[in-house]
Amino acid sequence: MAVERGLSDGQVALCVEELLEAARSGEPIAPARVRRPEMTIADSYAVQRLWRERREADGGEVVGFKIGLTSVAMQKAFGLDEPDYGVIFADQVLESGVTAAAATWNRARVEVELSFILDHALVPGAGSGPDGALTGADVLAATHSVVPSLEILDCHVREEGMTVIDTIADNAALGAVVRGDREFDPASFDLSWVGAKLRINGEIVETGVSGAVLGHPADSAAWLANRFAEQGETIPAGSLLLSGSFTRPLPVAAGDTVVAEYQGMGEVRVQFT
Repeated sequence: MAVERGLSDGQVALCVEELLEAARSGEPIAPARVRRPEMTIADSYAVQRLWRERREADGGEVVGFKIGLTSVAMQKAFGLDEPDYGVIFADQVLESGVTAAAATWNRARVEVELSFILDHALVPGAGSGPDGALTGADVLAATHSVVPSLEILDCHVREEGMTVIDTIADNAALGAVVRGDREFDPASFDLSWVGAKLRINGEIVETGVSGAVLGHPADSAAWLANRFAEQGETIPAGSLLLSGSFTRPLPVAAGDTVVAEYQGMGEVRVQFT
């Protein structure tokens, strides 16, 4: 996204403080178009990077990377022509079967995804694509296993008037990743044709197929890795790459039992209290 910055470094730092305070207090902030109408997507990623640096300075560990808005319909809804992306900290990774308080996240919603666990690093410029770009084939070659996953979305911005400017700054709205308890050899599946059913309290509320994310989850993960490569960042071995949702985000609340059933991969379960 070749977009110029509209905010000063000081204003970016203030945005980070506002998001951190919203996370601490549970009180969402007004959308950027209300507070800083000059804010651009480039500013949003600057906010996200500084927020990440603050968390790392406080001892947080980045263990993964996420892509969002992978469907054309969602991109059009937010006025984009490509997905967005963010990082995953260790304290945001949960295991299937977890019981979690819905109030941990603001307007918690769930999405069905596949995660790649890397055996080898993805290095900027070392891909098999043009000019060393990373490809879906490179991601698969570097992958140790594929894991069915649920993403729990979080948002620290008020919904009315919210745009992608806000969600990107808010680390692409990542709340948590719930990993399945089994890992699978990616060569054992056609990863573009993994179906899933999402149940909330026993009722099927959504279905989807993994190819909805940029045609193939590995291509989606490669797009994600290339965005970080543009910043000179290697995706380390052992990282979790969350490849994008192939279902709509659906709201959850205290008392809900959420189960995502994946074709040939079992299920991922969360109980919200």
